[in-house]
This record gives sequence, C-alpha cells and structure tokens, in this order.
Amino acid sequence: MPDLDFQVTGIEASARGLTPLLHFKLEVSNQPATERIQAVMVQAQIQIQAAQRPYDDREKERLEDLFGTPDRWGQTLRNRLWTHASATVDPFSGITETVLPVQCTYDFNVIATKYFYALEGGEVPLLFLFSGTIFYSGPDGGLQVQQIPWDRESIYRMPVNVWADLMNHHYPNSAWLALRRDVFDRLAAYKSRLGMLTWEQAVEHLLAHHTERE
Repeated sequence: MPDLDFQVTGIEASARGLTPLLHFKLEVSNQPATERIQAVMVQAQIQIQAAQRPYDDREKERLEDLFGTPDRWGQTLRNRLWTHASATVDPFSGITETVLPVQCTYDFNVIATKYFYALEGGEVPLLFLFSGTIFYSGPDGGLQVQQIPWDRESIYRMPVNVWADLMNHHYPNSAWLALRRDVFDRLAAYKSRLGMLTWEQAVEHLLAHHTERE
C-alpha cells in the first residue's frame, strides 16, 4: 500500500496569470519506491502560523485590527486559515514534483490580505495540511484506491516579498476595498456633490476634514 509524503519546496509567481496566482512547488514521494502510483488528487488547507515569526513595532501597529494590542497576543496570536488549494499528480514511482496553484486576492476584507500587507519583510510560516485520494496499481495490476492519511503536512516559510511583488505587478500603486452598497452610495453622492473627478479626491477630502477636527 502507498505511503505518501508531501513537502513544499519552493514558490514562484505565475508569469502569465490574469489574476494574482502563486505556484507552490510540491514534492511527492512514496514508499515503497517501486510501487506505481497512477494518480493523486491532493487537496491542501493552508494556514498562516502567525505566532512563528517576530514582528517589529510598525507591524504590530498594523496588525492590531487582526490580533488586538500586543499585550493580548498571548491569547489572540493563533493560526489563521489562508486558503484551500488542489492539484492532480501525474503517474510516478518513487518521487515526483508538481505545482500547487493558489489564487490570491487584494481584497482588504480578507484576513490573509490584511496580514500579508501588514508585514514589512521576512517570511511567513505556512502550514500545509494535506488530504485527498491516491490511485495505484494493486499486486494483480488492478486499480486500487486509498485516502491520503490526515496526518500528512508540510511547513514552508514564504518570503513576504513574493506576495508583495505579485500584488504590485497586478495592482501597481493601488489597492482595492469592497464596500457595502449603502456605504458606496453615500460616498458616490459625496463625490458628486463636491464635483470631484476621482475617488481618491473624495477619500482624501474626507481624511483631511477628519484630521482638521482632531
């Protein structure tokens, strides 16, 4: 019976993606090495191990929205779900490599986006939890099916600049924020009433007005 192991070994941004896409390099190995694996349908739950890296003062300030003030981090700094990903592994024996694609978003209502954006540099410890289905050749040559054990996991430290460079490529000098329709309608009316040409002018005017009142 197959005994698969999974290791994330690298990362690169997709050069041709229409939307932000990261490719994690996934090494898949099996024991016994002579056994023929016909295919693997693998799923991965990817968690951010927020407590496994240090933070400077600026990062701590920017992360208060997620974890509260640093004096509470002993209770709040826990693993956070980033996303789910899946891939299909082609036939192999022994060891092979495949790509685990991960769609990214720049929506600042998403926890992972807030977290990555708050970091100045360094690495993000990621925990990959694997599941899925293995198809392999039995002793008589017939197709056999087995589930990937739930204890299969891998840790990979993703450089922050890989995510940041990907977002700068797709959204140069910009960011986007989803608003409730009623809030957007109020902002649109405000912009129109003052005769402003861009959304940046409307937001800058609101911020300047708020600063003057402080």
